[in-house]
Amino acid sequence: MKRLMFVALSIEIGLVLVVIPWSAFWERNYFALLFPPLQPLITNHFVRGAVSGIGLINLTVGLTELVSILTGRAGPRHVAVNPSHAAND
Repeated sequence: MKRLMFVALSIEIGLVLVVIPWSAFWERNYFALLFPPLQPLITNHFVRGAVSGIGLINLTVGLTELVSILTGRAGPRHVAVNPSHAAND
């Protein structure tokens, strides 16, 4: 269940970070209006691209984890060894 929540969160954050920097919402940012010298930095295409790149990384992580879940690879498993049973074998 935790892995599915991680997948959902990663994909959701990734989608938001890919889409939002290129929308009108990004230009009407509360912090840019509060601190006007920040406006040129926020509207810079390189900054928008960097934020979208971080979103693509999140999407990749989420989709990779989803594929891992669907193919049944659970990752490393920790096996607890009971010392009394190990001595009898």
